[in-house]
Amino acid sequence: MTDYHLPPTLAEYEVAVDGWLRGFACDPDGTLNPMFEAIDRGEPGEAEPRWYVRLKGDEKEHITVWLTLGQRTLRYEAYVLPAPQENVSLVYETALRRNDKLVGAHFAIGVEDAVFLKGELPLVALNEAELDRIIGSLYSYTEAAFPVLLRLAFASKFA
Repeated sequence: MTDYHLPPTLAEYEVAVDGWLRGFACDPDGTLNPMFEAIDRGEPGEAEPRWYVRLKGDEKEHITVWLTLGQRTLRYEAYVLPAPQENVSLVYETALRRNDKLVGAHFAIGVEDAVFLKGELPLVALNEAELDRIIGSLYSYTEAAFPVLLRLAFASKFA
C-alpha cells in the first residue's frame, strides 16, 4: 500500500469538507440554519483532521457528529447514550437489532461501554451529498433510537 493519492489530495478533501460544512450551517440566503448549533475543528496539527458538528435534537437535546479524515476514509461517529445502568443486555441487543435497518452506520459499544453510532466511507465516494447524507442519517438514527434505549438503560428513573 502506498500513501500516494490521486486527485483530490487529502488537503483538498480537508478544504472541501470545511466548505461543505459551512454551507450546511447557512441557508442559501446566508441565514444560519437553526439545526446547526456548532461546527468546529479538532486541534491544529492533528495527524488526522477532525471536525465536530453539533445539532439541535428533539428527542436528544444535542447530537454531536465527529468526522475524522483518514488516509483513505472518512470515519464518523455520534455519541448516543452513556453505558446502560439497567437492562444492559437488552439495551445492547436492541441497538444491535436496529443495525439491520441502518444504511452507512452501525451501533457500537465505545469508550466506557457507551453506545455510539459509527461508520466509514471511502474518500473516493466522499462528496457534498454524501456528507449531508451521513450527518442526516446519524441525526435521524439517534433521534429514533434514543428514547427507546434511554428508557431501557435507565428504567428506574422513569418509574
